[in-house]
Amino acid sequence: MAEMITLTLPDGSQRQVPTETTVLDVALSIGKRLAKDTVAGIVDGQLVDLRTPLTQDGDFRIVTTRDPEAGAIIRHSAEHVLADAVKRLWPGTPIDAGRRDHSEKYQYDFRFPRAFRPEDFEKIEEEMRRIIKEDLQFQRTEATRDEVAEVMQARGEDIKLVRLEAIPEGESITLYQSGDFVDLCRGPHVQRSSQIGAVQLLEASGAYFKGDERNEMLQRIYGTAFASKKELNAYFERLEEIKKRDHRRLGRELDLFSFHQEAPASPFFHPRGTIIYNALIELMRDKYLEYGYQEVITPQIFDVDLWKRSGHYDNYRDDMFFADAYEDVNERTNSVKPMNCPSHCVLFGSSSHSFRDLPRRIADFGRLHRYERSGVVTGLTRVRTFSQDDAHIFCTTEQIESEITALFDFIFEIYELFGFTEVKVFLSTKPEKAMGDPKVWEHAEKVLAECLGARDDVEFSIKEGDGAFYGPKIDFDVHDALGRDWQLATIQLDFQMPERFDLAYVDSGGEEKRPVMIHRAILGSLERFFAVMLEHFGGDLPAWLAPEQVRVLPITDSVVDYAEKVCGELREAGLRASVDQRNEKLGYKIREGETLKVPYLLVVGQREAEAGQVALRLRHRRDEGVHALADVIERIGNSVKARSLEL
Repeated sequence: MAEMITLTLPDGSQRQVPTETTVLDVALSIGKRLAKDTVAGIVDGQLVDLRTPLTQDGDFRIVTTRDPEAGAIIRHSAEHVLADAVKRLWPGTPIDAGRRDHSEKYQYDFRFPRAFRPEDFEKIEEEMRRIIKEDLQFQRTEATRDEVAEVMQARGEDIKLVRLEAIPEGESITLYQSGDFVDLCRGPHVQRSSQIGAVQLLEASGAYFKGDERNEMLQRIYGTAFASKKELNAYFERLEEIKKRDHRRLGRELDLFSFHQEAPASPFFHPRGTIIYNALIELMRDKYLEYGYQEVITPQIFDVDLWKRSGHYDNYRDDMFFADAYEDVNERTNSVKPMNCPSHCVLFGSSSHSFRDLPRRIADFGRLHRYERSGVVTGLTRVRTFSQDDAHIFCTTEQIESEITALFDFIFEIYELFGFTEVKVFLSTKPEKAMGDPKVWEHAEKVLAECLGARDDVEFSIKEGDGAFYGPKIDFDVHDALGRDWQLATIQLDFQMPERFDLAYVDSGGEEKRPVMIHRAILGSLERFFAVMLEHFGGDLPAWLAPEQVRVLPITDSVVDYAEKVCGELREAGLRASVDQRNEKLGYKIREGETLKVPYLLVVGQREAEAGQVALRLRHRRDEGVHALADVIERIGNSVKARSLEL
């Protein structure tokens, strides 16, 4: 009798099946309709192919075409349909590989004699739809290295042979076949090509093999796919909204920042953008007072020995800028700082400390520089010069949990101000490139896991191997208005750097002890947060952040003096206000204020001037009527003071 395993379904019920049963077999045992819609399974949180033999007990869920996880599988399968279509249209075309991330797109690289053209796209899409209608079965086969090599040689797929060599010894090798098309692939894939409801090609470009410019140039095609035409249309509607909200576009339209070739990947913040930038810093400074932080200023350039001592030289030097002062210096002796932590260790170590001094929380808005490659820099989200709301907490082992608990409160309080109500939390463990004793790492990971486990309001997932080189970390991803996730805050537990810098405090018994170092950022890079926040709000910033909070619009020249008086009182109340004195029609002035996304427009005519009133218009809304000036100033002032999301 076959050995049985127990699968626990989402409703808590259990189902016993013979070992080696596939996900699809389980679906069939539940119902034919379910089996028809099945595209994969999730076993103990891991996505698996529907053809995968199940070998042990665990939590089990079937993924159908209606589930969110299905999208990536559908796009991955459409990727194979794309390659099949190209090979049918241009027989003998060698293929390279597809894409790892199928969250929104798929792609394939081809050895093709020319760039793909728009008319090619029409032919390829038509052929892809034909293949989808053929309702081809996707078949998964585990094969030996020699078997795969034989298949690929017979098909003239010499690029695939190079890819085969890169697969580590001992790793499972699988082939997927749909119709006559065969590819070396990990999967997972749908059951049948007809489960790919709608496809569309997006663009084409040249791409070097393995991304290395020393290799041959291949031709890449990008596309996307969904379970239905309705989902495909919704995707393109979302793309349009993303384009409208693109921070680079908004930065130009709202006159916030720009980039120039004289300083590649380094933003120039204009006066309006600088107001927003400083408002973010002011927010953090206000909260530092509440949470007990001390702000410091540390140098920009350090002797390279500091980075050797901290471990950055061995683990991070390829991402650093070096700043040697003399042409005859043969080795690197100075560098611009990419992060603040070593300088804070120097600062802490410059004086003696008692246990009564701890925790010591040091914050620093110092400018940082990192050598980001030109191929990865993108607007404000990836730059070479930036500032962080960076801080390091030096504490005792006993204080770790209370400090991390306070950090959770701090982080959630800040994100609530921006309307980031959905936050995902991850524990990132030891990376492949790490320094220090593995036992210390194990202890640090355990401490962070216990801190996370102690909070009833936090669920977290594990990111294996995603920690910093000096310690494990907790990362926070926020969910923006367009449904995208952005990693912002981080809490990193570090036992390594205090050891490397020989840091100490004296405990209650008079004995010297090592402090623990907690690295933390909440907004993270201010430049990156600026971009995320700008897109999240679509440029419609809350009043406390808006570079121009109020604009006064006189209807005629005869009330300009009153408009200036109104503006003066607004400024006396601490508000950023201006007067539009241009000789233009009121409708034009209102549209201009709306275009620049000014939260409050105050219209004044002769009647308002005589009564000491203003007609209030809120951004993107109708006229709210005439009010006493004092009442309007109080209303706006209260919104700004409270850092409210509401106008």
